[in-house]
Amino acid sequence: LPDSILGGLEWLIAESAFHLKELPPLHFTKLHLAKLTYPSHCCAFQNIRRNRSRGHPLCFHPEAREQRHFYRDHCSNSTSITCSPTPDDFNPCEDIMSPVPLRVLIWVISVLALMGNTAVLLVLLGSKSKLTVPRFLMCHLAFADLCMGIYLVVIATVDTLTRGQYYNHAIDWQTGLGCSAAGFFTVFASELSVFTLTAITLERWRTIKHALRLDRKLRLRHACIVMTAGWIFSTLAALLPTVGVSSYRKVSICLPMDVESLESQVYVVSLLLLNILAFFCVCGCYLSIYLTVHNPSSVPAHTDTLVAQRMAMLVFTDFICMAPISFFATSAALKLPLITVSDAKLLLVLFYPINSCSNPFLYAI
Repeated sequence: LPDSILGGLEWLIAESAFHLKELPPLHFTKLHLAKLTYPSHCCAFQNIRRNRSRGHPLCFHPEAREQRHFYRDHCSNSTSITCSPTPDDFNPCEDIMSPVPLRVLIWVISVLALMGNTAVLLVLLGSKSKLTVPRFLMCHLAFADLCMGIYLVVIATVDTLTRGQYYNHAIDWQTGLGCSAAGFFTVFASELSVFTLTAITLERWRTIKHALRLDRKLRLRHACIVMTAGWIFSTLAALLPTVGVSSYRKVSICLPMDVESLESQVYVVSLLLLNILAFFCVCGCYLSIYLTVHNPSSVPAHTDTLVAQRMAMLVFTDFICMAPISFFATSAALKLPLITVSDAKLLLVLFYPINSCSNPFLYAI
C-alpha cells in the first residue's frame, strides 16, 4: 500500500502478526493508537514529531489548547501514542550498546582478547619444548578466553549494524541462531575458564604440597582426563538454554537471564554457586600454598613456587572481575534484581570479559 494511505493511519492494529518483524519506514503523522505483536516495535513510536512547519490558523486562538483533539491533530508538533505491548525491563528502548564509550570499549577489549589469546595459543602449541601440565592448562584457558572474544565481537558487530534501529531487528536477532550461538560461546567460555582456573590452582597446590614426592605430581594424561570433564561440563551448561532450560532470547546481549520457570532458576543459580564454590576452593588452595612455602620443614622447588606466584595473580584478577557479576546475577536469579539490564551491559563490558583480555598479558605473553 502507498505511504500516502498508511501515513494517515490513526489506529494501527497488528496483533498476532508474527511475520511482521520489521516495521515499514513510514511517517505516521496522525497515529494515536498502536496495538502490535512485539514489544520492541513500540520503541519506534516514542517521541514522534509531527514536523508541522505551519499549523492551522486557529492554532493561535487562545482557546485552541482546550480543544484537545483539534490541537493534537492540527497544531502539536509532538504526540503521545498509546502503544502495546510495552517494552519490559529486560528489553528497554535502546541499542545493544547505547553509550558511545561503551561501544568503543567493547571493540577494544574484543580485539585485544582475540589477538592476545591467539598469540598465546600459537606460541604454546608451536613451541618445540616439552608441553608441561601448566602450559597444557594455559592452552585451555587461552581457548576459553578466545571464545569470549568471539562473543564480544559478535555483539559489537550486531550493535554496529543495528544502531539507531535495533527495535526493527530485535526479533530476528534474539530469536535467531545468531543470538543462540553467541550465548553458547559466552557460557561455554565462562564455565571453561572457571574450571580451568580451578584446575590450574589445584595442580599448583598438589605440586608444591608434595614437592618431594615425584610420584604424586599430576601427569599430562591426568590433566587430559580432567580437562575432558571440564569440556563436557561447559558444553552441557552452554547447551541447556538452547533446549528450554532458561533462554538466550530474553535480552539483546544473549545471556541466560530467563528465570521464569523453576528449572531455569535452578540452572542459573547452580552455575553461579559453582563459580562461587570454585573461588573459595582457589582461596583455600593458595592459603595452603602460602603456608607450605613459608614452612621451614617444606622445601618446594623454586620454579614451582614462582609459577604458583604468577598463577595466583592470574587467578585472583580473574575472580575479582567475576565477583560483581556473580553478586548481581545471583540477586537477579532470585528475582531480587539490584540493577537494570542497561547497567548490566556496563558490567558486561567492564568486568565480565576483562580477564579474557588481560590473561595473555598478565601471565602468558
